[in-house]
Amino acid sequence: MNDHDDITFEPSHASSPTDHVLQELQLYGYRPFEDEPDPRPLPEGQIIAASIADIFDAMVVALADTRLEPDLEELLWGSVNLFHRATHRIERELDENEIAQRRLQREQDGSEVKSVELERLIAQGQTLLERRGAFELMRDQAAEHFERHTLSIWRPRSGSRVDHRNLTAAMIDSRDFLAAKKHAAAQVLLPPGPKVALTGGLDFSDHRLIWAKLDQVHAKHPEMVLLHGGSPRGAELIASKWAYSRKVPQIAFKPDWTRHAKAAPFKRNDAMLDTMPIGVVHFPGTGIQDNLADKARMLGIPVMKFGAP
Repeated sequence: MNDHDDITFEPSHASSPTDHVLQELQLYGYRPFEDEPDPRPLPEGQIIAASIADIFDAMVVALADTRLEPDLEELLWGSVNLFHRATHRIERELDENEIAQRRLQREQDGSEVKSVELERLIAQGQTLLERRGAFELMRDQAAEHFERHTLSIWRPRSGSRVDHRNLTAAMIDSRDFLAAKKHAAAQVLLPPGPKVALTGGLDFSDHRLIWAKLDQVHAKHPEMVLLHGGSPRGAELIASKWAYSRKVPQIAFKPDWTRHAKAAPFKRNDAMLDTMPIGVVHFPGTGIQDNLADKARMLGIPVMKFGAP
């Protein structure tokens, strides 16, 4: 009797493609983008809003009126920042996706393999855009709860807080996808509309005057974009809160102390004026504010001074 007649003998079998897929799923679970985009839907907006409200309410109920209450605001800030960091992570993935698409565009040779791979990257890029929009929605919902519980506006410690959700469009092919991604970024980071620069000292805190004058400018220029120095207190912080309340786009030109040392505020003034604002709103401060006003006049930009000299 040979081995083939032995019922305990089992010859080796080649693994079929289906068996390979099943083993991969058992070992690693579902891995989106390996062969096709993740078909699962995004979470519903109402479910997101309710879940984030529950997160903030639970933290406030647990920590308020306890010894940990002094840490509550920082924890709530970190909860918003959690979603903000997620958007930045997806932005990095989008950049990698763009590089891969450009490489495949150069390598296109008419073969089906290259074409299918490029189509997969396009679908992956579209999904990344949708995921970024979802996390931006979560961040904005969380920021609203942060403001409600702390009576303070949530702002990132570094970088920008932007919203792309209303700027993305359906992708048609790779080149259209890349053009749309660039267009969306440009529209957010360089918002259209007349730019109005504001400068004021760290010790100037007449919020009624600042809001009143900015309301007057806004009434005349409804599509305005506010430029300011991004100071952590004083006139520019008050102006930032006004812009947030009025839904006015704002760009903070913070001094680059590492690069320019003591000259940083004056280099910042130059960068702000390079955008050619239609006017400068000047509140009392130091020589830094006066420097911006003097340079603006030299460029023919109107300067409106308010407050005590």
